[in-house]
Amino acid sequence: MYRFLLTPRWWGINVFVLLAIPFCVFMGSWQLSRFEARVDDHRSAKEQAESARTQAARPLAELLPVDKSTSGRRTTATGHYGKQLLVPDRQLDGRDGYYVLTLLRTDGGKALPVVRGWLPGDADSAKAPKPPAGQVTVTGTLQASETPGDNGVSAQGGLPAGQTSAISAASLVNLVPYDLYDAWVTLDTADSGMTAVPATAAADTGLDLKAFQNLGYTGEWFVFAGFVVFMWFRLLRREVEFARDAELGILPEEPEEPGESEKHRESEKHRESEEPGESGADTAGRHEPRAQEDASTPVR
Repeated sequence: MYRFLLTPRWWGINVFVLLAIPFCVFMGSWQLSRFEARVDDHRSAKEQAESARTQAARPLAELLPVDKSTSGRRTTATGHYGKQLLVPDRQLDGRDGYYVLTLLRTDGGKALPVVRGWLPGDADSAKAPKPPAGQVTVTGTLQASETPGDNGVSAQGGLPAGQTSAISAASLVNLVPYDLYDAWVTLDTADSGMTAVPATAAADTGLDLKAFQNLGYTGEWFVFAGFVVFMWFRLLRREVEFARDAELGILPEEPEEPGESEKHRESEKHRESEEPGESGADTAGRHEPRAQEDASTPVR
């Protein structure tokens, strides 16, 4: 009964099933591992942020380049404030406002973007406090460069002069005449009249939409594996039923070919149209000898 499994058609089906199931399980496991890695990164970033509050600030040079292990740590730098920019469309505690970003020209020659604080309302350079003059030492939390379009960072272009949508070396390189660090700092204590901007977790360390997409893909791949198994058993059951019916002589009726029923109706009409003609000819044949007999009988 199961000899059909050795046919070329079923060889192809079985090979496909044997390849599809391990592939789906592998992809589902890989997506699950990605989700678990993001959960671990989120937990590590949270623990790091809590421990950073109690750790002493370290020199900027010791924490560069910024990565997951150094983002969120407290750092210190010394230099002179230079050009000041505004970063519009930034929310804090549910209110709209803007960052006041000032470039700190360090002794090493490069400039470090420093967020000195946040102000409510529309970006207005007249309301932003001027930076302190002379040499200053800043202490704050080290942050990685922002990517426009990610984590709420605006990708808007065409901003007025003196404004930038993202805090990154790539966005600032054409706005300031300095070499820039690929990092920025938010002050622990904001300058007078402004609110300190809290540090954010490093990229790909939070339970964001991408993390839950990985979890969703995990479920999809395992569902695909189950669907392949279900369809294989369904096809097998149908083939077994066909084989059993064939052994019992129960075969499904073959469907009529297109046009067969119409031809059958035309032939029936043709036969019916011929029958009246044939009966009239027979009647004429039966009456013809009698007519001849009557004609041969003399009239008295």
